[in-house]
Parts: sequence; C-alpha cells; structure tokens
Amino acid sequence: MLIGMKQVVQVRLLPTPEQASALLVTLRACNAAASWLAGRMHAAGEFRKFDVQKRFYTELRERFGLAAQPAIRVIGKTTDAYTALRGNLTAGNYGPPGSTRRRKVVDTPIVFRPDAAQPFDARCLSWQLGDSGREGTVSVWSTAGRLRNVRIMGHPGHLALLRSGQIRETDLICRDGVWVLHAVVDRPGAPQREPVNGFLGIDMGIVNLATTSDGDRMSGARLNRYRRRQQRLRKRLQAKKTSSARRLLKKRRRKENRFAADVNHQISKRIVAEAERTGRGIAVEQLTGIRDRVRLRKPQRATLSSWAFAQLGRFLAYKAEQAGLAFVQVDPAYTSQRCSDCGVIDKKNRRSQASYVCGRCGFVGHADHNAARNIATRGVAGWGEVMRPHAAPTLAAGQGGSSKPVGTPGT
Repeated sequence: MLIGMKQVVQVRLLPTPEQASALLVTLRACNAAASWLAGRMHAAGEFRKFDVQKRFYTELRERFGLAAQPAIRVIGKTTDAYTALRGNLTAGNYGPPGSTRRRKVVDTPIVFRPDAAQPFDARCLSWQLGDSGREGTVSVWSTAGRLRNVRIMGHPGHLALLRSGQIRETDLICRDGVWVLHAVVDRPGAPQREPVNGFLGIDMGIVNLATTSDGDRMSGARLNRYRRRQQRLRKRLQAKKTSSARRLLKKRRRKENRFAADVNHQISKRIVAEAERTGRGIAVEQLTGIRDRVRLRKPQRATLSSWAFAQLGRFLAYKAEQAGLAFVQVDPAYTSQRCSDCGVIDKKNRRSQASYVCGRCGFVGHADHNAARNIATRGVAGWGEVMRPHAAPTLAAGQGGSSKPVGTPGT
C-alpha cells in the first residue's frame, strides 16, 4: 500500500535590491491587513472563514490594495490564527478560566508582526525549476505588480523533490534580511511494510535523549553541555548592555535551536535505520502534556522547557513514513514503573534515574531500557487496534499484569 505524505522544503530566495524592496512592502502590507482583519473579527465576534470573507473581503482589498487571491490568503491566515488560539485556550495553555493571563489573551485581538510569514498558493507564486541543478526562478505577486524571474537556490535533493511532487502552499519569509520560501510538497510515500518482527520501542528523556528497547542509548550529555555553555554566554552578553553585545546576541539567536535540531536528526536517522534493518515498526510515547505530567525541581524546569521533545517525535514520524515503517504512539503512563519481564507496577522498583530493580521477579536493568521495552510491547497492541478500527480500544497503561487506572505519570 502506498501512502501519500506532505513534506516542507526550504529554498533560498535571491531577489535583486528592487525585487527585495517590493517583497518587503508586500509582506508588510499583507501583515498590516491581517492585523486589521484580526481586530475587526475580534470586535464582531466572527471567526468562521466563510462569514469573515463575506463580510470583510471587499473592504480588505480596497483598504490595503490587495489582489483577489492574496486577500483570500490573508483571510485564511487570520482565521487559522484564531483557530489555533481557541485550541490553545481549550487545552489550558494560557491558564485556567478566570486567570489574568487567559483574560488578557481572550480580550486582546491577534496582532501580526510586520515581517511575519505570508502564505501564497499557485495563483500567487509559480515555480520555474528546469530539469536539474541547484537553481531556478519563481514568479511572485507583489503590491507593485508581478515579480518575474526571481532567483532561488537550494539543495539539489530539495529542488528534485519540488520537481517530482505537487507543490501546495508556499510561505514567504524574511528572516534577518534573508529571504526564504517554505513550500509544502505532496509526494508519494514508500510502500508500507508490516512490522513482522514487532516494534522498536523508544523512551525519550533528558539524561538520555532516546533509549531503544534493544538497549541502545543516545546520551544527552553533549547537548546539555552545549546548552549550559550557551546560557552562560547569553548571560554574560546581556550583562554588558552594549551595542556590540546586542549584535552578538542577535547573531547567536537560533544557533542553539539549529544545533538541537541537528542532534535530533542524527538520532532519528539512526533509529529509523535500525528499525528498517530489523523489519520492525517504531513505537514512541505520547508527549502531549508532558510539562503538566512531570514534576521537576526548579533548576530542571529550564532544561525541560528548552528540550524539543515534540521535534524528535516529528522527525521519527516523517522519517518512518518515508521508509514505509509502521509508527504508533502509546500511552506513557507507568512505563518507567512497570516491569517489562513480569508486568508488575510499583514505583519503588525505580530506585534512581538509571536503576530499575523489580521487587517481584528480580529483574535488574537500566530504567530507560525497561521503559522502552514496555513501549515496544504497547506498540504491538496499539498497532493491532490501528489495524482493527472497528474494535473497542483495549490498550491500557496497566496492561500485562495490573489493573491500576491510567492517570499517574510514570515518566
């Protein structure tokens, strides 16, 4: 079975000074229009795209000089922003009902930065990529008219993907004076293979970024040392309060995120290659709400907040899909307390961060390895439920030797 998938491709835009000036004016006009529309939507209490388009489309075009399709994209961008805001409110990400922070978010209309990304579709932006190479051109709408033959440059593999797939929405972004395009491409996935040899369980953490059910541990010591060093450098530069210090801080911005993303890419490639080699699927724990489940001391909170838990999960998901591997997420509750040999659940079994000793069967092992084995077991059960969608879910946190209710976090 072939499963289609979407992939985001980044390419560099190389406009002339005149083209860059027109693009900047366009970006600011679109974001000014989006901020104005967000205020009107908030005041009117209308957030459905159809209703907003019917009520504000004409005025939006006349006020900001937008063409028809860019105006539609501005409306879509603004309604999507309010949809995301409502989702965050429902999830409690802005505090409980009645809290000061939540009231402020609800009472204030959304405002877009002047240089925020602007989405374009095929009517606003078209590609001329040729047959091969690292370069090409695009034609893009602007408030000054159509800009043709704007040069682009990218990785040969990324441009080959743009040539072979169907290009959907493209975001125009200006970041620190550098113009880039983020294009969403529809591409066929690899034929999905059945996990004939079960699942490779992955336990994620801070000390060990990832531990597999085979016992392979990817240590986080190097990344944590790098982050501590970056934190010391930032603190030192912030204390100086000089122009040169501010320039250095701006230059170093996002450097730590790029380093962490590179580490996550290396780890995810290694895990997917092992699962592909052994004919297994990949099972990971659900990371939604991990900051609410885990209780940490104050010095550890910054580490938890800065580590990209979800990013590693996303990298594993799309790389598994590219390779045609089964990928499931399982309930993480009790995975670090449950014995992977006999199934008993007891928080006393986890003697320390690294040590797990079962008080019933005597199993001794690394705590993260034990949790990964439990995740692998739940992956098999979870895949069975995915392949039988008509059946009632039976996967429970206490499966395999306990009837304790789900709810208490084990990781």
